[in-house]
Amino acid sequence: MTENMQLAGKRISVVGAGVSGRALAELAAELGADVFVSDIKEPDAAAVKVFEDKGIKWEGGGNTERVLEADEIVVSSGISPKAPIIEAARAKGITVTGELDFVSPYLSGIVIGVTGSNGKTTTTSMIGYFLEQMGYSVMTGGNIGNAVAHAAGKDYDFIVLELSSFQLHWAKDFICDLAIVTNLAPDHIDWHGSYENYVAAKANLINCLAPGGAAIYQKRDEEALKIEREDVERYPLRWGEDDPHMKGLYLDGEVRAAWINGGDCRMKHRLFLFDDVKLLGNHNIENTAMALGALALFNIMDVPPSVIGSYVPPKHRCAFAGKIRGVTFVDDSKGTNVAATVTAMTSLPGTKVIILGGQGKGEDYAPLAEAVKENTHAAVLLGSEREKIAAALSAAGVTDYKIAADMEEAVKTAYGLAADGDTVLLSPACTSWDMYPSYNVRGDHFCAIVKEIIASEE
Repeated sequence: MTENMQLAGKRISVVGAGVSGRALAELAAELGADVFVSDIKEPDAAAVKVFEDKGIKWEGGGNTERVLEADEIVVSSGISPKAPIIEAARAKGITVTGELDFVSPYLSGIVIGVTGSNGKTTTTSMIGYFLEQMGYSVMTGGNIGNAVAHAAGKDYDFIVLELSSFQLHWAKDFICDLAIVTNLAPDHIDWHGSYENYVAAKANLINCLAPGGAAIYQKRDEEALKIEREDVERYPLRWGEDDPHMKGLYLDGEVRAAWINGGDCRMKHRLFLFDDVKLLGNHNIENTAMALGALALFNIMDVPPSVIGSYVPPKHRCAFAGKIRGVTFVDDSKGTNVAATVTAMTSLPGTKVIILGGQGKGEDYAPLAEAVKENTHAAVLLGSEREKIAAALSAAGVTDYKIAADMEEAVKTAYGLAADGDTVLLSPACTSWDMYPSYNVRGDHFCAIVKEIIASEE
């Protein structure tokens, strides 16, 4: 790739110096471009070292006019089209290219794109894990932490990418072979401006399918996705009895098994038994069905139950955190929107005490309040959104909630409210940024507090 120097002499500015921006800058430099990187924040030490080693010019602490001295501007993940520097570039007629479009020509392998409001990280990592266990060479990346650009110029059997609505907003020329939309629910309204715009960004993944490509999605989301392409093979996921004439993925709660059906009585194949899955919650049954359905569409059948059961999900996704005196603790710190938290509450069995709150995304908390009313007997609220969530709970007739100053108080209060057989569930329905640098740190703190409680009572 470096020998070809496809971008020799071209001036490229990369906006954003995070994980994806750094990888984009490296790729552009390897392709021969004169690269300049700009970020509104100061790049970390690791990024600065990469830039210095690669001879890449950069700036931090703001986007200056230097960004506009370019033939093309490439935006990293999360950069808004309303960012002043992007609007200035367009006003000058400079080409602005998204991360996926820039990298797509240099990808070699079957590309599987996974998006959705919730479950996309688990589904992406699951597909990558299953493929690797079945003997294929795989790059698992995208919004999961391994930048898309890291796959450029390398040969893989499969490239499995978790794709955010931010990345997909910019996608016009990106090409994938299979599109998976795990589910749709309000999220990132503050970035997109409306729920309709957010859904359109997610649905754009299906527009990026190669001719004859396939799409897996929830049957209930079919209308919202507005799939207009006739050449797309559709595999909607639904719960209930199988119809042999309808193509799709079927989850049978009575038989406790998942199936894929090619339609017209073709290719009916059992994917797995529910008992093969060791993860908590029905939502993880759906994630597993989509992952194994993806493999089946490439004729990779009969993944052994031992492989299915050995998958370990990324942390902080309805993960068992401990148990003491009949009370189970579950860490769902990744539950950063209302839909994710509602799913956690309804998917986990038994009664619950839930810990909610953090920094909001502009969502309506009324559906959250109704789910709390139906699925818990108490709630503990913390973070900058605690008063808004409290108001929604009160409006729904929920009175059994407490306000906590911090996570330690929240966990100990929740444990005190829990009865034998209850689950204390951390699923905040909010981001962590008012109290923690990431949901990972928040979840780790929750788990550490749980360990302290267990140790003190054993």
